[in-house]
Formats: sequence, structure tokens, C-alpha cells
Amino acid sequence: MVHKIIEWSLRNRFIVLVLSAGLFVWGFFAVKRNPIDAIPDLSENQVIVFTEWMGRGPQLIEDQVTYPLVTNLQGLPRIKYVRGTSMFGMSFIYVIFDDDVDIYWARERVLERLSTVTRTLPTGVTPQLGPDGTGVGHVLWYTLDAPNMDLGEQRALQDWYIKFALQNVEGVSEIASFGGFQKQYQVTLDPNKLLYYKLSVPEVINAIRANNNESGGRKFELSDIGYIIKTSGYLKSLQEIENIAVKNQNSIPIRVADVATVQMTGETRLGIFDQDGQGERVGGIVVMRYGENAAAIIDKVKAKMQEVAKGFPEKVKFDIVYDRGELITESIDSVKRTLIEEMIVVSLVVIIFLFHWRSALSIIIQIPITLAASFILLNAFGISSNIMSLTGIALAIGVIVDNGIIMSENAYKHLSVRYEAWLKQNKQSE
Repeated sequence: MVHKIIEWSLRNRFIVLVLSAGLFVWGFFAVKRNPIDAIPDLSENQVIVFTEWMGRGPQLIEDQVTYPLVTNLQGLPRIKYVRGTSMFGMSFIYVIFDDDVDIYWARERVLERLSTVTRTLPTGVTPQLGPDGTGVGHVLWYTLDAPNMDLGEQRALQDWYIKFALQNVEGVSEIASFGGFQKQYQVTLDPNKLLYYKLSVPEVINAIRANNNESGGRKFELSDIGYIIKTSGYLKSLQEIENIAVKNQNSIPIRVADVATVQMTGETRLGIFDQDGQGERVGGIVVMRYGENAAAIIDKVKAKMQEVAKGFPEKVKFDIVYDRGELITESIDSVKRTLIEEMIVVSLVVIIFLFHWRSALSIIIQIPITLAASFILLNAFGISSNIMSLTGIALAIGVIVDNGIIMSENAYKHLSVRYEAWLKQNKQSE
């Protein structure tokens, strides 16, 4: 069979050259379309469901949240298994699907099941889907270099300006914020004063909630002009919270300030983020979606960061602490360098030992054509250009080169033998 293919190729050289050129062009465009990453995505096809119920212990979370969710999610189609983890104030459910299941189809199935499970959970507990990113989707980490801003202001800048801007970049699943303080109003009740005024904690909470609200009125016309009546009741300062009346006793209002201390502070933290031992920093993590091109997303995020930085306060700037793009660039450069070195070495070996430039040229042409064809197969099987796939291609190049050298040397040897036999036959005939 192999001999027939070689014989046919020799008789139809033009067709072989056209097919090779077409394969190379097809492979060239396949290289452009193939997603580039440094780390291969070997994670399972999973959907994460997380639920917050702050202040509750792990055992209560397990009994009231994790167990009902796990038992109800186990009946989903094309599912492998369901894992559940309970911790203080949090519940995580990992729904693992078959590898060939589309991730967004899987997320829809989980979301449909959650809509029926929520009513069995405690009041105020709402499960949420995690981001549609993989375990290796963290492609970029950045912090804010803001020497003149406190950590609370930096976290507010990250959460209410930077995060929303970077999430609009195509291919970005989530911008996860870390560090700093999340600002909040904190009301610290005094038990002795509550006892003195005969008040309970729920009464204070209900009073604050009732006074932090807006309500609509109606529209009325006066002198052919329409007016819309509404009440603006959202709390905007510490003084407004302090002046809220909780209860009247003997026609005297008992305010929040009489039974509690109101202050602006940060949410309780479980840790800090320190950079290079120089102090705390605030920043974010860019999470990539499934199947996206990491190199393209990193470039888009960096371009967006330059645009976002124009709206920063004075002396505030981005500081990129982790950039997978550098590893991607080094991986690609390594393959390019290996390819060029092997082509040069092959040319020298063939020319030195065979003194035949056409043989060297035939071997050199095989390398880019085979490399381009390999990317066609990578796209067909949904494999990205990463360290493992590029290393496999680099190793395969060596096999291709060895095969080309052996075949050229073998063909050259047989041609030489036939040529010597032909000369010998001519001499005898003379």
C-alpha cells in the first residue's frame, strides 16, 4: 500500500504539490483560530452552586442547606456525581457532568432544579451559580497602587468602578475582588440601654429597615404641568441612622443613638492580602470563561485597563502581579526557536553528509506542512495551544526530521546503487 502511494505521488507531482500547499494554507488559518494558553485545562466539567447563610455553624449549614441541595441535584441528566462542602456561613455544591456535555446546557439544568429546591431551604437563603470559568481560568491578577487612599476607598473603587468596567470585556467570566475593607454602617447595641428602655433587638432592626426605604406616590397636574410625588427615604449618613425613632415612651421618642453606637467601618475579614511585605493591597482576579483564548483575553483586559485608568484619582495606577501572557509568549517562542533550530540542523546534516540540496529542501518543507496540519487536528478535537500540546508538537518535529533524513538517505543510497549499476552495464555494452 505504501509503495503504491509513493508511486502515485511520483507520477502526479503537481497534484501532490497543490494538495500540500492547500493543507499548509488551511493549517495556517487553523493556527490563527486555535486558542492559546499556557496551562492545559484538565479540570472536570462542573457547575458550582454556592450558598451564603452567615453566622451559622458548619453542622447547621450541612443539615439545612448542603444536604437538601445535594439530594435534589443528584437526579439531573448526564451527571456523574455531586459533591458537597459545608463551612462556617457557606455551602458549596460541585455538580460534575459528563465530559462531552456543553457547560451552558449543564448550567441551565442546574438552574432549573434550583428554582424548585429553594422553597425547601431556610428563609432568606438563596443558592447561586458560580462563574462559568474553570479551575485554571485565573489569567490575570492585579492590585491598586494607591499611596494616598485608605483601604476602604480602594475597595470601593475596585468594587464600584473597576470591576464593572473589566467585566464587560468579551470572554471574561468574573472579576473577583480581594483585599481592603468593604464599607458598611455598623450599629453596636448596648444591652444595658436596651433593658433600661425596655426595647428588643428586633425592634431596633425593624425600625432601621422601615426608615431605609423609598415609596412612590402618584402623578397630579397643576396648571397643565404634571408632577410626580415620591418619597426619598434611603439613609445617607450616620446622623440619619442615629436620629431614627425606635419607640415612643411617654411621648418622648427613643432614638437609635440612645441605645446604640453608629459608625462607618469595614466588614469582618478572615484574612488580608499583603504584597511583597510592603503592606496591604486591594486588587482583583480576572477569571476566563470556558474555551476562550487566554492570550486574546489578556490583551483585551490590558487595553481596557488603560482606558479605565484614565478615570482614576491622582497617583492611583494598576500593578499587575500575575500575567499568564508572559508564560504563553515564552511557550510559543520556545516552539518557534525549536522549529528554526531543527530546520537549520537538518539542512546542515543533509548537505554535509549527502551534498544534495534538493534532499535537504524536501525535508525542510515537511516541517511547516506537518506543523500546520497538526493545528487542524487540534481545532477538530477542541485542544488549545498549551505547554503540553506544544511540547508534543516539538517532540513530533524531531520524529518527522529523523524520518525525513532516513528516507532521504535510503532513497539516495538506492539511486546511487542503481546509477552505478547503470554505468557498469553501459561500460560492458561498449
